[in-house]
Amino acid sequence: MTRGCLYLVSVGPGQTDYVSEKALAALRHSQMVVSYDLYLNWVKQVLTDQELYCPPLTKERERAQAALAAARQGKRVALVSSGDIGVYAMASLAFELMEESDDFQVEVIPGTTAATACASIIGAPLSHDFATLSLSDLLCPFQWIEERAKAVAQADLCLAMYNVQSEKRRTGVYKILDILIKGGKSPDTLCGVVKNAYRPGQESYIATLSELTEKTFDMFTTIIVGNRFTRRKRDWIFTPRGYMDWEEQELESPREDAVWVFSGTSDGNEAALAIRDSNRPVVVSVASDYGAKLNQAALAGHDVQIVAGRLGQEKRKTLLKTSRCKAVIDATHPHAEAISLQLNELCSELQIPYLRLERPKSDLPEQAYLASDCRDAARQAIATGKRIFLATGARDLETFLQADGAANREWFLRIIPDPEIIDKAVKLGIKPKNICAMQGPFSSQFNDLLMREWQVDCLVTKDSGARGGLQEKIEAAGRLQIPIIVIKRPAPHPGHGTTFQSAAAIIETLNKLHI
Repeated sequence: MTRGCLYLVSVGPGQTDYVSEKALAALRHSQMVVSYDLYLNWVKQVLTDQELYCPPLTKERERAQAALAAARQGKRVALVSSGDIGVYAMASLAFELMEESDDFQVEVIPGTTAATACASIIGAPLSHDFATLSLSDLLCPFQWIEERAKAVAQADLCLAMYNVQSEKRRTGVYKILDILIKGGKSPDTLCGVVKNAYRPGQESYIATLSELTEKTFDMFTTIIVGNRFTRRKRDWIFTPRGYMDWEEQELESPREDAVWVFSGTSDGNEAALAIRDSNRPVVVSVASDYGAKLNQAALAGHDVQIVAGRLGQEKRKTLLKTSRCKAVIDATHPHAEAISLQLNELCSELQIPYLRLERPKSDLPEQAYLASDCRDAARQAIATGKRIFLATGARDLETFLQADGAANREWFLRIIPDPEIIDKAVKLGIKPKNICAMQGPFSSQFNDLLMREWQVDCLVTKDSGARGGLQEKIEAAGRLQIPIIVIKRPAPHPGHGTTFQSAAAIIETLNKLHI
């Protein structure tokens, strides 16, 4: 009897150009081809008189058994998978069902994986250590997926997520994104989302990790999450290998025995100055280069050290521990829920006092619509107005601009004058003439003038408190009789500890703690 041969063939992401010559030769040489029919669309040119067996999806076991049976009969048979057959595909099942007594030849032919194909579309985000994670719980418990996500977050690995979301499995991806953020990845970590890579209907975009929590996906989508070094350049993201030295090597060693102020507001700078005036060493941590420039100007000459950059939780933990941080003052924005939670958990682990400095809430007019989140605000804004003023910052732009009905609305935006943020807004479709890039705070009169000039008929803002300029926006909108949508603050996380509303109260508590 003729000795059979089993080719385990990878045909790549979805175009003939990405199928290797070795794979095409194996298909030509085969007497029988076993596949899901979609995978044969980009190798039709080598299919002549081969016997085809193409059961539908979910029939993976039948496909593998049919290929093995044909090889045992002495046939040359190709078992085909898209991507790489050895990565979340048919090769492992074929080996699992194979008998030790089988004597047919086996050849595994590698291909371009979904991870590397999608990475190529958005740049080079997987250039350093990375992991892959399937979010499908059909073949393994979801608890395992959660545990692996925690490990990825702690190690700050880049990550390619497969099988992201299906009709029946809607919530798993949001649980994993939450685990990544709470586990140590910065909410501002750059990510890429690719749908139908190298197939008809290809789509891709770049977003931050926190922005992904507002998105929807499908089974044809791959999400690539960067690490703390991942950067954006033009329309691409990339993760450095280290040829140009690492960012941490450029960080100045933080002061020892200092109080750390994590600042995302003017309140944070005021708290830092008050703490410094109480004869305590102070380190101020900010995430962005733009924020660092503002802080340097505001704190110049006051002997306050500034640490800038998206550090990630592991790096932050190391800096706090090695510098013997005395206390953490969380003065981040009222809506920066993820970083507040990270700081709180980190302080609990390191046994460092955590003090939350938060602006008082503003009194809202009765006619204001209180939105539970950005999705709710987007739905209400589209139902309310046609010329919508977003005074919400840039983080949640996609949620508004990609909502149902958004394309039929005119959008106006006021943001800080950060070139990267301006570029992002334009690429998302906001007309340059509809963007006001200025640093606040803004008076009620300025808001009035801007909204009159733009002729807006709906205002969307966040409950950022009086210091965030909310009252001035409300007053201007009230005079113009423009509907107001206010996004409520996130509910405090259990265990967040004491919240303070003034630097004086912080100083008093530091005194009581003998810090």
